[in-house]
Amino acid sequence: MKAIYITEPGHVEIREIEKPVRKPGEALLKILYGGICGSDLGSYRGTFAYFDYPRIPGHEFSAEIVEVDENEYGLKKGMIVTCNPYFNCGSCYSCGRGIVNACMDNQTMGCQRDGAFCEYITMPLERIYDGKGLDPKLLAAIEPFCISYHGVQRAGIKKGDKVLVVGAGTIGVLAGCAAKALGGEVYMCDVAEKKLRYAMDNFGFDGMILNESPEALEKAVADITGQIDIRGNVNAYGFDVCIEAVGLPSTFQNCIDAAAFGGKVVLIGVGKKNLDFNFTLIQKKELNVFGSRNALKKDFVELIDLVNEGRADLGRVITNMYPADKAAEAFAEFDKNGAEMLKVVLDFTGF
Repeated sequence: MKAIYITEPGHVEIREIEKPVRKPGEALLKILYGGICGSDLGSYRGTFAYFDYPRIPGHEFSAEIVEVDENEYGLKKGMIVTCNPYFNCGSCYSCGRGIVNACMDNQTMGCQRDGAFCEYITMPLERIYDGKGLDPKLLAAIEPFCISYHGVQRAGIKKGDKVLVVGAGTIGVLAGCAAKALGGEVYMCDVAEKKLRYAMDNFGFDGMILNESPEALEKAVADITGQIDIRGNVNAYGFDVCIEAVGLPSTFQNCIDAAAFGGKVVLIGVGKKNLDFNFTLIQKKELNVFGSRNALKKDFVELIDLVNEGRADLGRVITNMYPADKAAEAFAEFDKNGAEMLKVVLDFTGF
């Protein structure tokens, strides 16, 4: 069968490999659609922290079950499904406490192990979720929505909270959608004006901030949240919740700076670079800082239902589609024109 590999930074190729053979407790799946996410793009660029070369990328996907035995999960041949791509060890301290998304030996498909960008894969039955009739193109976007949804839930957003999302890529936009669904007043922030305009025009957020400079961000935060003069020093009130969805030191710093005293910061973005900053600001503001990693089964199940009910328009997230045999072109163009693209999806139906 054919499989897409990132062999080294900047190089994608299609190879012929053996078709997998399922084991007891597994199903054989035919991949239908696969989304290129920020971590896949980071792997292509050589900036992603959890990738070794060569490797098959991809962990956002929809598939058709082509082989499966009788099972307790109600899974049948011909079902259109998506999967939980985060493999946990089951024996570490985190897994023992049920925090399987933060497994100490986590292996995510397309990162620490080969991913889904190939014709067929095998998956353990407990990781396969029925798409319940959802369009397979949209089903391939459920996983990134889960990443955003999980992070937003960690912040405990309530109605009326002012929420800043730094990063108007797929994860950021979907985090904004999740925060808005919980009653938050959501503002998107990015360096790319075109992405911000797209987010505003298609998802109905409450406002946007073009992050041109620290001064521009500071002024925007004050304009949106209000400010107070304390003994001659003017301070912005800040946002109740700031969500980092980029993975850069500068954008994490943006969130720390823009958060209100007593506010919350959620870190979803992943990167390799270190940040040298005045950590006492966390103490001074009494900030609650949450890391958010992967997602849980309940996130997948809840979001499949939510999208099926029409409460989130995932179709607007998908801006570019390529045949899977044009994967090299898709990665190269996404790398070059990322500021103008949101979710890039590969079509494996003719692969």
